[in-house]
Amino acid sequence: MDEATLQGPWDVVVVGGGAAGLNGALQLARSRRSVLVLDAGEPRNAPAEGVHGLLGHDGIPPGELLARGRAEVRRYGGQVTAGEVVGARRDGERFVLRLADGREAHARRLLVTTGLVDELPEVEGLRERWGHDVVHCPYCHGWEVRDRAIGVLATGPRSVHVALLFRQLSDDVTYFSHAWPPEPGEVEQLAARGIAVVEGAVEAVEVTDGRLSGVRLAGGTVVAREVVAVATRMVARAGFLEELGLRAVPHPSGTGEHLPADPTGRSTVEGVWVAGNVTDLAAQVGAAAAAGALAGAQVNADLVAEETARAVEARRRAAPEPAGVSRPTPGRTAPPAAG
Repeated sequence: MDEATLQGPWDVVVVGGGAAGLNGALQLARSRRSVLVLDAGEPRNAPAEGVHGLLGHDGIPPGELLARGRAEVRRYGGQVTAGEVVGARRDGERFVLRLADGREAHARRLLVTTGLVDELPEVEGLRERWGHDVVHCPYCHGWEVRDRAIGVLATGPRSVHVALLFRQLSDDVTYFSHAWPPEPGEVEQLAARGIAVVEGAVEAVEVTDGRLSGVRLAGGTVVAREVVAVATRMVARAGFLEELGLRAVPHPSGTGEHLPADPTGRSTVEGVWVAGNVTDLAAQVGAAAAAGALAGAQVNADLVAEETARAVEARRRAAPEPAGVSRPTPGRTAPPAAG
């Protein structure tokens, strides 16, 4: 796509080409909106072998799902192009997006679906195994690691909950207290479910023959494990919105930072909607896609309302009411004519 075509102006620019962004763009394109999706190409689930829990598409490779989505958006006239947005500002009634390569895109509305970044604890080897035998979600990866020796690396208030969820999938679960020793009541819960607790800091995960084989404590002790589950700190990718006054804030759950929005995806900045993990840190692919579809429909409705108001105003200017004729107050029934 050349620079002039990228610039627009577009009815809507969608920032982020994951499930939320593409489904939002699909709704907009099917509503005959000019829509551009800017995709930085950094999907959160890229390391995973398959997307799970998505009806009709369970197990589909993440890249294949996104390729299908891009094709569907383009089928209805939407545009999808590679590009990382690094800044956003308002210029009159338009938004101006600045890309890392210097290009710009102009839009009447923005739909932000940039997702989040998983912040892993500083444990040697953890990042390299991420998405394979280091996992975070029992619903995304649980079936695939069922009946294996699972270690839960405790990092925060959700860790005990994560351990209890993985216990549904395996009889062999160990809780490594690491940065979050369990409270007395939680100790009782873990014991009741047969989950062993190992105290002390974790130093590294061990790998043997290309597979995770254990968890090494700071003192050198290695506890044999095949899988490590860790509740990451999740932070919305939203730095490029700061000039608009839109910043990520702590999530009420204490699990990270998100962009607040109302149930339709409308953000605190007029003309900007958000959907997917950038606002809902816990959303799986199906929920993110559904949120994108809802937000896309709401953006279209907002544009329709604006265009209708302008059309009414233009009509009034073109054909003013005759002198002496009063216009009924909006929302009220005109009084009956005198007999």
